[in-house]
Amino acid sequence: MTPITISLITNNPGKLLAAQNAFSKYKISVNQITKEFPEIQADTSLEIARYTAIQATNEFQLPVIREDHSMIINALGIPGPYTNFIERHLPVKKLLKILKTQKDRNGYMEVATVYAEPNGFTLEYSYKVSILFGEKIVVPDPKNGWGGIIRLVNETRALTEYPESERVDMWNKNYIAIAEFLINRSK
Repeated sequence: MTPITISLITNNPGKLLAAQNAFSKYKISVNQITKEFPEIQADTSLEIARYTAIQATNEFQLPVIREDHSMIINALGIPGPYTNFIERHLPVKKLLKILKTQKDRNGYMEVATVYAEPNGFTLEYSYKVSILFGEKIVVPDPKNGWGGIIRLVNETRALTEYPESERVDMWNKNYIAIAEFLINRSK
C-alpha cells in the first residue's frame, strides 16, 4: 500500500491534535498548512469548510482537509458561523444576562469537515455536539470568552476545566471517517 499523506488547513493546535490522533491510527501522515484563507460568510460551517478546502487543493495541488466549527445557541437562533463574531464582541457576563431571560440554555457545536482533491473530488462530513450554557462562569477563558460557561451534555465541567487532550475523541469523528475512506480506497 502506498503511504498516504493529507494536508490539514489550520492554525488551531486542537484541530491539529485531533487530526493527528485520528489519522495516526491508520498510519496516514498529516501535514499542516498554516496559510490564512479568506473565510466566507455562510450560514453553515460545511459551506465555509468546503469553500476553503477547494481553494487550498486548487492552490497547492494536494489533497487537503478543512474543518470548521461553529456554535449555535438555541435561544438566540443565530446561525453558528456568526456566533464567533458575536463571541468576540459580547462579553460572557452580558451573554449570561441574556440567557437568564431564556428557558432554553441548550445549543450545539457543529463540526464540519471537507476533504478535497485537486481533481475536484470532495468528501463532506458534519455532526453536532450538544452543549449546555451554565448560569455562572466556572473558570474564565482568556482565549475563548464563553468557554467558562459551556458544558458538554452529561458533563459537570465547563470546557475550560479540562485539557484539550481529554476532548480529542469528541473532535476527531470526521477525521476518522475520512481516514477509513482513504484506507478502503487504497486497497
